[in-house]
Amino acid sequence: MITSISNAKVKHVRSLARRRARYAARQLVVEGVRSIEEAQGAGIVPALVFYTATVAEEPRAHALLARLRAVTPEVFEVSDAVMQAMSSTETPSGILAVVPFPDLRLPAHPEFVLILDAVRDPGNVGTILRSARATGVDAVWFAPGTADPYNDKVVRAAAGALFRVPLRVAHVWPEVESALRGMPRIYLADARGEIEHSRADWSRPVALIVGGETEGASDAARRIATARV
Repeated sequence: MITSISNAKVKHVRSLARRRARYAARQLVVEGVRSIEEAQGAGIVPALVFYTATVAEEPRAHALLARLRAVTPEVFEVSDAVMQAMSSTETPSGILAVVPFPDLRLPAHPEFVLILDAVRDPGNVGTILRSARATGVDAVWFAPGTADPYNDKVVRAAAGALFRVPLRVAHVWPEVESALRGMPRIYLADARGEIEHSRADWSRPVALIVGGETEGASDAARRIATARV
């Protein structure tokens, strides 16, 4: 059992709370049985897994741990204090995993593209990813200013959608514009839009831009939009 927060593996997990460390390692932290099940179901093999004795007694977690041990030897029991130190929540679930960034290939000809334009709240981003998965979005672009998709709050709110919906982080808007070249309709969600969303033509291919919570859509987004809904 790991009982010290000075343990090298524990220190690595804690470092992933920082964006720079996440991108350097190309790894993120996933907490909770359900989210780890989603990652495993998507074929992702964890680099590290940690659990407490209490959660290991739960049937669903016990079964998950057995499956994880079958694919990686890096499964470790830790004390409650160590789990608390690694967790980003006030009440840890008792199990977490370090997994590689999902690398889902973008479709060559995406039919439904979602662009998040400076959506800054991680909880909102995660919720949108859940909705994207449910509605059949097959590519999500994170335009500049949007919360990091691998932020712990995004990962929790996405509830596994992160491992099912292909996404890309754009550093500049021209990357997004290039990806949308040839898209016949690029809608911009706007409360003052000229088209009611229920009357818009959603036949595919189509793209939808969702702007930031406080300032709305950027000038770049407005420039490429073909209509506002």
